Amino acid sequence: MTGSEQQRQRRPDGAAQQHVKPDYAALVIAFVLAAIAIAIAWATAYGNAILSYSPVGPKTVPYIIAAGLFGLAIWTVIEALRGDFPEREQQEIAPMAWIIGGLALQMLTMKSIGFSLSTGLLFAATARGFGYRKFWISLPVGIIFAFALWVVFARGLQLSLPAGWLEQFV
Repeated sequence: MTGSEQQRQRRPDGAAQQHVKPDYAALVIAFVLAAIAIAIAWATAYGNAILSYSPVGPKTVPYIIAAGLFGLAIWTVIEALRGDFPEREQQEIAPMAWIIGGLALQMLTMKSIGFSLSTGLLFAATARGFGYRKFWISLPVGIIFAFALWVVFARGLQLSLPAGWLEQFV
């Protein structure tokens, strides 16, 4: 018996009945969406006391976002229970590990080696995750792009970004 034959069974009156397994990954996503919505609403309600003379103020948009996320969570639960999500492709773990590892490396080294070098490492790891294997090319290109961004933000816009030895050299 194939999968589609197992899902379709005949009722006594001859009509086909669908037995659909819920999509558990979608239920987890729905739970995360609901948790984020509740956290946003809670932080908005009990966060900084912002006084406003108007009913529409700085607390309005976070409540709208929380309501939207909660609505998406409910919709995701309904679709997960119906089994209406399309089949997902097999996930490749190695590219995700390169990208997540590069992001973790950037966060861990940002203050010690500076913005340009740590972001260059992230660029090279992300390029590797997307299949570009020439690390000796992607690393310097990433550092050059990141340094150009650092110059624009730190010098041009006067924003504070972590400076390492490369940024202090300039």
